[in-house]
This record gives sequence, C-alpha cells and structure tokens, in this order.
Amino acid sequence: MKLAGRGLALLLAVAIALPVHAAAAADLTVREVVQRLVKARNGPPADFAGLDLSFLDLSGLDFSSANLAGANLFGAELDHANLSDTNLAGAMLDRTVIIGTNFTRANMTNAKLRSPAAFTTLFVRKDEAPIFVSANLSGAEIFGKLSAANFANANLSGAKLRNAKATGFLVGMGTEMIDCNFSNSNLSGADLSYVKFTFADFTNANLASANLMLSDLSKADLTGANVSGAQLAGANLDGAIFHNARGLDQAAGLEKALNLDTIIE
Repeated sequence: MKLAGRGLALLLAVAIALPVHAAAAADLTVREVVQRLVKARNGPPADFAGLDLSFLDLSGLDFSSANLAGANLFGAELDHANLSDTNLAGAMLDRTVIIGTNFTRANMTNAKLRSPAAFTTLFVRKDEAPIFVSANLSGAEIFGKLSAANFANANLSGAKLRNAKATGFLVGMGTEMIDCNFSNSNLSGADLSYVKFTFADFTNANLASANLMLSDLSKADLTGANVSGAQLAGANLDGAIFHNARGLDQAAGLEKALNLDTIIE
C-alpha cells in the first residue's frame, strides 16, 4: 500500500465526519480484479456491478468501460486509475484515493464521492487533480477538497456538493472547488451552497435554479453562464465575471449577495 506520501492528504480528507465503515473482506482480491480486467481486453467489458471492492489497492489499473454500477469502493486506492467510460451509477466512492484518476465520460449518476483524497500533500497540484470531463454526475453527492479538478462538459444537474451532515461552524468546511473547470457543464438545480469556487471557470455553464447561497464565487468566471433562477443570497461575488451571463436579472437573492458592486459585466 502506498500510504507513506499521502498521510497528510488522507487526514485532511477524513476531517469531515462520515459514518465509519468497518473493514470487511472484499468480494475479490486485487489479483482477481486484475484477472477480470485482463480477460476483458478480448471480450465484453469487465463486470464488477454490486461487488464489494472496499479498501483494495486498485491504483493504476485500467477499468475503462467496466461496469461498476452499485459497487462499494469505500476507501479504495484509485490513484492514476483509468475509469473513463465506466458505469459507476450508484457506486460508493467515499474516502477513496483519487489522485490523478481519470473519470472521463463515466456514468456516476447518484454516486457518492465524499471526503476523497485527491492530493499527496495539503497543497493543490493541477497535475494530481482528478478528471471528470463529460462525466454524468447528476444526483451525485460530492464533497471534499477537489480544487483544480476538471469538470468541463460534465452533467452535475441536481448534484449535492454541500456537506449535508455538517452543522454549526462545520457547515462551510465541506467542499473546495477552487480553480476548477466547469466550462460548458450542466449544474442546473444543483446544491452548491457554501462551496468555495474561487477562480473557478463557469464559462457557458448552466447554473439555472442552482443553489449558490453563501458560496464563494470571488474571481470566478461566469462568462456566458445561465444563472436564471439561481439562488445567490449571501454568495461572495467579489470580482466575479458575468460578461454575457444570461438570467442575472432573474437570479434570486442577488441583492443580498456580497460585493455585488465589484462584479464585472
């Protein structure tokens, strides 16, 4: 197991309280997983649907196009794994290690990705950030430190990025999406409240009816974004760019947003 270089990142990732899962034997060993993946190279995609793969070291493996729907990957090491085009619908991905993991075009509808470890240290590195380009994350629950991740063209409609279990002063400590790429993504109806989106790229994104209350959108780029019906009460808009943004006059609570006089239109 490659834990030595991840100590700080893993401690940070579990800082947000989650139910503790007792370590139980997975349904397959790492060797058996590899055997299925190798066999799938000359046949139909590997099928791991509904299996318990929790706590396994699956780093660097190629799961492309595999079926992992409903799989339990709690605590699994997926760093630098290729999960492009996989079916992860309803999968459990809490506390996984996703350093440099590729989720391009993955079906992650209603998946749970809470408190993952995305970096080897406390510092954000773009070359380590996971990739979710064109992934379907509709209805997914996501929170943790995912700054610099690439969500371009992704579907996050109805997704929940706020830590719903946090209360009191912990409520705003859940999700960091600083400098993330959400260009052309669909975040309509998503719960994005309290999330830190500083310097995030939302160009041409669909944020219609999204809940952005008390989020931090300072220096974020919303050029061409659709914010019709979005809830912006208490959001920090310091230096946010709304050039050619659509529906800003229809956003709810705009008059209660912070630093409204500094936005760039």
